[in-house]
Amino acid sequence: MTPPAIRQVNFDDPACTADFLDLLDHYMRGPSGGGKAMTPALRESLPAALRQRPTVLSFIAYAGSRAVGLINCVEGFSTFAGRPLLNIHDIVVHDDFRRQGIGKALLAHAEHIARARNCCKLTLEVLEGNVEARRAYEGFGFRGYQLDPAMGQAHFMEKKI
Repeated sequence: MTPPAIRQVNFDDPACTADFLDLLDHYMRGPSGGGKAMTPALRESLPAALRQRPTVLSFIAYAGSRAVGLINCVEGFSTFAGRPLLNIHDIVVHDDFRRQGIGKALLAHAEHIARARNCCKLTLEVLEGNVEARRAYEGFGFRGYQLDPAMGQAHFMEKKI
């Protein structure tokens, strides 16, 4: 397969915005995304909310004219390194295009962006049951992290508010 063309999402372009929303909805409907469709209210409000957040970067992979993958990244900051970091918040490859290098191309693009922004690291979270994704991330060089082996590995946690 020809490598995908990866383009930054332009939320002022209705077709690009529709591609973004369709891919995110595809992810949300799957088991790794919670299994529920995107609500109409979220579909309506999300593009405007993302336009207001310059630290959120979204990129779509295209195979020809078809949107086949999406990566959403959020720039954060490492106080320990004194440099920005780039968190991969969402990554999805449409089911019809899996195992064709789309995810790897999106990860490589995120790494390129992180290096260009002088980030100290890329971060992401993955569900422990998503074995294929975990293998793919490890194959790309991601590892669990720890500061001191005696304290163990870090765990991602949340508190909904």
